[in-house]
Amino acid sequence: MQTYPLPMVPGPTRVPAEVLAVYQTNFGSGDMEAEFFDLYAETESNLKLILGTRNQVVIQTGEGMLALWSALKSALQPDDRVLAVATGLFGYGIAEMARSIGAEVKTIGLACNETLADLTAVERMIVDFRPKMITAVHCETPSGTLNPLAGLGRLKAHHHVPLFYVDAVAGAGGTPVLADEWRIDLCLGGSQKCLSAPPDMSFLSVSAAAWEIIEQVDYVGYDALKPFRTALDKQYFPYTPHWHGVAALNAGAGLLLKEGLSACFARHAKVAAFCREQISAMGLTLYPAPQAIPSPTVTAVNVPPGLAWPELDARLRRRGLVVGGNYGPLAGKVFRLGHMGSQADMALMEQAVAVLKTALET
Repeated sequence: MQTYPLPMVPGPTRVPAEVLAVYQTNFGSGDMEAEFFDLYAETESNLKLILGTRNQVVIQTGEGMLALWSALKSALQPDDRVLAVATGLFGYGIAEMARSIGAEVKTIGLACNETLADLTAVERMIVDFRPKMITAVHCETPSGTLNPLAGLGRLKAHHHVPLFYVDAVAGAGGTPVLADEWRIDLCLGGSQKCLSAPPDMSFLSVSAAAWEIIEQVDYVGYDALKPFRTALDKQYFPYTPHWHGVAALNAGAGLLLKEGLSACFARHAKVAAFCREQISAMGLTLYPAPQAIPSPTVTAVNVPPGLAWPELDARLRRRGLVVGGNYGPLAGKVFRLGHMGSQADMALMEQAVAVLKTALET
């Protein structure tokens, strides 16, 4: 099995020793022991701080995509109207997910290298379409961009849109996420990005308004949110909880909170700025448009002309550096360095850009 001393993929991130040690601990049966319920409650409290919310946070067993599906299936019924605000592959993908479960979806779309700015078209669509749900992505990982969401939240409140759904998987813990201030009803996260835990846990905050709708929809699939509303109070979960996963998630969250969120955000911003400066100094071009907001957790770079991505990837791997390729229309054209969580490390980034420079000169 090949491993790489310089891991810079945008998730799953490098797992710190403190988190790995907790994950490898032997636990009891999570659905029967008081110790697990205490751990779940502590983890939920820590995640509330990271998501900027007082709302209940549901913790589920499964990679971050689980939260995206769980929230859609639990809150939507066929023919419900969804307005998807899309600036990248995940934004457009969420629209397709909602459409696949029977929702009527309209998309306000930008190019994948842009971020939200003028919301005039969005407001016009809200007025004309009257959606039940607005969806958006905070950090578009494939694009290396970060969307400002406060404006969407204000439109949601002003026009009385019932639900605001946000994929914050790649931003939560690495940059401010203010679910309550931005009026987010369903704010989705995952363990494998900035929290630097294994990729087996998802979580999301759920507002009181969202819970009312979830009760009405009454979705009963394995990924349903409804059973989690009372799971902790009743000490009864819909399936056997993943004690190791919750413990690792809590350990990752605890490391961020021990550092202090302000300090953590500053660390991510500093490493990201250094990465972008070094990339530009090499003569490479950043994928985000000049007017777009770059993400502090991932940098997307155009593959240089005359060098195929498989060859560049192979050169980097031979030197111990692994970065992220890309998906869909960006496949083979854009690669990414993930400086999130434990990988928002200046020493690691310095080594990574040195290897990248050498690989380009070969």
